[in-house]
Amino acid sequence: MDDLHSINAAINARAGRKLLPSIAVSIGLILLVWSTLAFAREVFAVLIAVAVILGLREIKRAFTARKIHISFRSLALATGGLTYATWFGGVGGLAVGTAIAFPVLMIALLRKGPDGFIASATATTLSLIYLPFLAGFLVLLARPSDGLARVMTFVVLVGCNDTFAYLVGVLFGKHPLVPAISPKKTWEGLAGSIIFTTVGGALSFIFILKLEWWIGVLVAFMIVFTATMGDLIESAMKRDMSIKDMGSLLPGHGGMLDRLDSVLLSAPALWLALELVKRYS
Repeated sequence: MDDLHSINAAINARAGRKLLPSIAVSIGLILLVWSTLAFAREVFAVLIAVAVILGLREIKRAFTARKIHISFRSLALATGGLTYATWFGGVGGLAVGTAIAFPVLMIALLRKGPDGFIASATATTLSLIYLPFLAGFLVLLARPSDGLARVMTFVVLVGCNDTFAYLVGVLFGKHPLVPAISPKKTWEGLAGSIIFTTVGGALSFIFILKLEWWIGVLVAFMIVFTATMGDLIESAMKRDMSIKDMGSLLPGHGGMLDRLDSVLLSAPALWLALELVKRYS
């Protein structure tokens, strides 16, 4: 038993977070996503809105620590509006909703006066696009009648990327990928994510989406890129603000943003890929 504790402690130290709680949270999130999509897809849209609002709370806290003001209440209302518009209006609803939310948020900032306006406006715009807008593509994936298959394929792709980049990096990682941004991310972990996400992509496209395996392989390469870049973008944000995790809501993961980082850039990529397949197949 002591040996097992020692091994687990060594893995946790090398990975930078606790492994077992991380696995438990991941399984719980997958079950939650599956159940909402299987029984009430509208509830999945609400779930996405709640996750985004929790992420906004974390990013609000981080910006406040740097003395940059953003309105959590206004952004939370914008999230609700964008989610509603996307579910009932599709990609057009997301686009129009964002086009309306942006000037409203800028006008709301005028109440604070000109001091720090540029910093607040920039941070507010980043928050709007990074969270509710990009998360809107998750709602778009779930919106069609085959939304369960689409989102579960997305879960397989992003899950394979994150899981095997983590595991292979912990077990074999020696060469840092981008040490200035994310010291624990390695080239070996990236290779592991490419191999296993490619396999996961081929299998999920065959058995879940009923599409050609080679399309899944191509999409898998794209998801590895977007998911990895999403992770690095959030890591760069945290390093710039001198914080380890955006929050502590999810044991073994950190905050909600630490869980959404690879998802936010990958959702538009998969949505676009499936739209192209639908149009040209």
